[in-house]
Amino acid sequence: MALQARVIYDFNSENPGELSVKESEILSLVSDQDIDGWLEGSNSRGDRGLVPASYVEILGSNSTSAESRYSNVPAVGFDHLQNFSQPPPAGLPAYAAPLQQQQQQQNNNKQHSQGSDDDWDDDWDDSSTVADEAGTVGGRYLDSEGASTYRVTTYAGQRGNAIQTKSSATVGRNLNRFSTFVKSGGEAFVLGEASGFVKDGDKICVVMGPHGPEWQENPYPFSCTIDDPTRQTKFKGMKSYISYKLTPTHTQNQVSRRYKHFDWLYGRLAEKFPVISVPHLPEKQATGRFEEDFISKRRKGLIWWMNHMTSHPVLSKCDVFQHFLTCTDEKAWKQGKRKAEKDELVGANFFLTISPPPAPLDFQEVESKIDGFKTFTKRMDDSAMQLNATVSEFARKQMGGFRKEYQKVGMSFKALSQAFEMDQQTYSSGLNLAISFTGDAYEAIGEYFYEQPGKDLDPVMDLLALYQGHLANFPDVIHVQKGALTKVKESQKHVEEGKMDRAQADGINDRCNIISCATLAEIQHFHHIRVRDFKAQMQHYLQQQIAFFHKITGKLEEALQKYDNV
Repeated sequence: MALQARVIYDFNSENPGELSVKESEILSLVSDQDIDGWLEGSNSRGDRGLVPASYVEILGSNSTSAESRYSNVPAVGFDHLQNFSQPPPAGLPAYAAPLQQQQQQQNNNKQHSQGSDDDWDDDWDDSSTVADEAGTVGGRYLDSEGASTYRVTTYAGQRGNAIQTKSSATVGRNLNRFSTFVKSGGEAFVLGEASGFVKDGDKICVVMGPHGPEWQENPYPFSCTIDDPTRQTKFKGMKSYISYKLTPTHTQNQVSRRYKHFDWLYGRLAEKFPVISVPHLPEKQATGRFEEDFISKRRKGLIWWMNHMTSHPVLSKCDVFQHFLTCTDEKAWKQGKRKAEKDELVGANFFLTISPPPAPLDFQEVESKIDGFKTFTKRMDDSAMQLNATVSEFARKQMGGFRKEYQKVGMSFKALSQAFEMDQQTYSSGLNLAISFTGDAYEAIGEYFYEQPGKDLDPVMDLLALYQGHLANFPDVIHVQKGALTKVKESQKHVEEGKMDRAQADGINDRCNIISCATLAEIQHFHHIRVRDFKAQMQHYLQQQIAFFHKITGKLEEALQKYDNV
């Protein structure tokens, strides 16, 4: 009889290879031996994958259950796990594993998900699925501070050299392996476990501006156009795809890119920059990918995305982004792709590249600013959703109800004109023609209402969609900074209790200062582009509205003139 287990907590998978399960569901297990806190099994539908060992209870076996194996662990608090109905510890052994083993597993997973270098022109774009962003559920906010800790012996060392040492500090580690603070590498960096060689060209400078820390501006700003979406085929017409022509102003060399290339780039950037809000790409679509309306809408979304990329002081200078914009040779593309996927300055090592201002920040002031921004983003998210729903409904009415009502008025005027024509009096012919023209004018105005949302309301909704993507990123960005502040408070407490040297605590302070500077710099950049974008979009909206009503007024004035000669 196959080894079985009962699910005791709901679990929603976030990564490839994991299996979503519900409480009380019965699973068939491959083995009762967990691997880094995970068990492999399948459900009644035949779906197979990994589930946290502490989320199931093994049935019909003398083996110790996953839950009881950790019964001797000192009780600790567990913060709000993302996407879980009840948050027990998920995989304690993962944090006692050597850093080298974890890094190797991450590399294996990364290589599995990225595909082969030979996929320069294969069809891995629109039909693939996209997992929800970590730290959000359907674009809404989750509040997770990741404060629960348990003291374990950690391992540090260069890649390829698993040197066993005691942790450099007694600050506790976060047991929530799904915490953004852990997954981003923020915790490892703050605890001094990051190691990597940073060249001068890799350094990212944060400077002190009039409103606080800011990213150092790109001394060579540029922009990039996206034009000429063209349907192309391969395999003798068996597969089709859309390619776009990109022309960056700093090279003026045109390159051809498909959506899959944008998707690959987004994945690399999101992995590399844990405290930078990489703008979300337009959503994928499984059907209707070659319809003109969809292609036009996607191009507009990509243009918004590109404008945010080129205007970001850090993202615009990133090697992988420049490779994406400038590479024209297939062989060079594959070499650059491999280099980007082997980038060592990601996660915890990314923070090594940040050069903060000389004067350290006041952490109380930082915490106040972060809390204020957190409140602001929640309010902005709610308002953006409300505006998007209102504008969408208004556009629907314009294209449907308003259009039909004006057309009904127009047809009624024309019916009156046709009735008047039955008098067969020559002196009334001018009036009949004028009333008929008035009916035509109202029918034309109905068409104006139908066409108008594409000129003014659709761009507003496109902008809102882009910023809702940014807003969905910031809970994770804030969570990394909050986790770093938590470690600082723990270290200060340990120093007061004589459990930690002042030098170790100062190191944690310095590394938290780096994360705080980067976070505040990203917040400052967000506010700058928000003011720029919404100013330009509101100006465009009102200009289009004025032109729209001028057009209607012109049509009515033209109809009025028809009565002058009656």
